[in-house]
Amino acid sequence: MVDKPATKAAQTRRKPVASKDKAAATDGKPVLLSGGNPQIAKADGDAPVQAYIAAMPGWKSDVGRRLDELIQRNVPDLRKAVKWNSPLYGTEGQGWFLGFHCLTKYIKVAFFQGAALHPLPPVESKQEEVRYFHIYEGDQIDEELVASWIKQASKLPGWVQ
Repeated sequence: MVDKPATKAAQTRRKPVASKDKAAATDGKPVLLSGGNPQIAKADGDAPVQAYIAAMPGWKSDVGRRLDELIQRNVPDLRKAVKWNSPLYGTEGQGWFLGFHCLTKYIKVAFFQGAALHPLPPVESKQEEVRYFHIYEGDQIDEELVASWIKQASKLPGWVQ
């Protein structure tokens, strides 16, 4: 019996394909997704959040570190995790109250119950209760205002997942 030559499609399927994940594993750096958002494995605790912050590109890493420190300073019994390639912050029994995400030109900070904060964070969401504020390169963060939002948000029922 003579073997039939494989079709072009079958030959293509058999070729090993290098994925971005494999490329990232060889140089030890996380893959940057759309907008420069680091791809970090879903996990609870400070370590994955610190890995996310360290992988944030350019100026965003310094801002991520400052946000993380500001949140830690203002919320006792803080819980941290990375889920859906975003650091999340919450408190035991209350759920997640804040997350942030890298976009091309800014960092989007999300307050999951932001519509209940005073004053309101400036950017509306499609979800009625969520509010955002954006941080662009060179912005001076009003740490007193952001700390106020963090304290308020940490006391509200958060997002449970």
